[in-house]
Amino acid sequence: MDVLQFWKQINNKKMASVYLLIGTEAYLMEQTVKKLVEAALQEDEKDFNFSVYDMEEIPVETAMEDAETLPFMGEKRVVLLKNPIFLTGEKKKEKIDHNIERFEQYIKEPAPYTVLIVQAPYEKLDERKKISKLLKKTAVVGEARPLSEQELIQWTHTLAKLEDTEMEQDASEHLVALTNGSLMLMDQEILKLSAYIGPGGRISRSLVDQLTARTLEQNIFELINHVTARKADQALHVLHDLLKANEEPIKILSLISAQIRLILQVKQLAAGGYGQPQIASTLKVHPFRVKLAAQQAASFSEEELKSLIKKLAEADYGMKTGRMDKVLILEIFLMQLARPQKTRT
Repeated sequence: MDVLQFWKQINNKKMASVYLLIGTEAYLMEQTVKKLVEAALQEDEKDFNFSVYDMEEIPVETAMEDAETLPFMGEKRVVLLKNPIFLTGEKKKEKIDHNIERFEQYIKEPAPYTVLIVQAPYEKLDERKKISKLLKKTAVVGEARPLSEQELIQWTHTLAKLEDTEMEQDASEHLVALTNGSLMLMDQEILKLSAYIGPGGRISRSLVDQLTARTLEQNIFELINHVTARKADQALHVLHDLLKANEEPIKILSLISAQIRLILQVKQLAAGGYGQPQIASTLKVHPFRVKLAAQQAASFSEEELKSLIKKLAEADYGMKTGRMDKVLILEIFLMQLARPQKTRT
């Protein structure tokens, strides 16, 4: 089931014996684990009855022994297994030998007083493996996958309602763009916006624009947007704001380079027939970032992007060798980048 359905079930205090959380959306994963622990244990019980085991460091049978231990001064025990790489098909040499049969035995007959959470931060499990099949069949499964753009927008509305406020549609869309689709940042910003507007208030786009903090990555995205629109003056304005905020020129250059490389990769994969969800999966980046990069890619030809990457490497060399003032290198690069081009393909 998706994570919102999963959370509703947790809020109803319907606790299962075994939970399997799968997915690469770290914030959803962390929040789901937090909700499960809070539903099972009182705050003063956590010190005695909540254990975390990293499967890259500790054998699974050790965790199973703990899971079978009666809770101390409470009704429930929570055991969290992190990084169970043995559930995937990844060919990675494990430092620990796990007694998988012991794990299987526990899954078949879990302790009634223990909530076992298996946190698998992977896109999928290897369902050829007996233990993976058993877990998916026996456990309550929650998916913490990256959300689509529409799901992100809906997420902002849901969070606002929890704070007794309302998001206008264009405000939601703007917040998703400003936070680059980061659920954690959206959560933080909606708390701040709701506190400012007060119960029953409506959050507008202008308020989002006024109060939302820009991340360095978002400022870089905005800078490149100005460049693609051939607005060198506005690009330089963003650059100078970043420098006033004491951001290092070499860090700014590195992030510009990373975004240009992403734009090139998205353009090449799209030309090869890949859809945006496939591109996101291939590059292991959020689908919303792929969408934004695809929009920027329309302003460049593939050859231009390759040329820009070469110029960025030269600028990086110039900064590291001190051949020219670092700020001047950035300014010249942005002005060259914003120059109108004759053709686009």
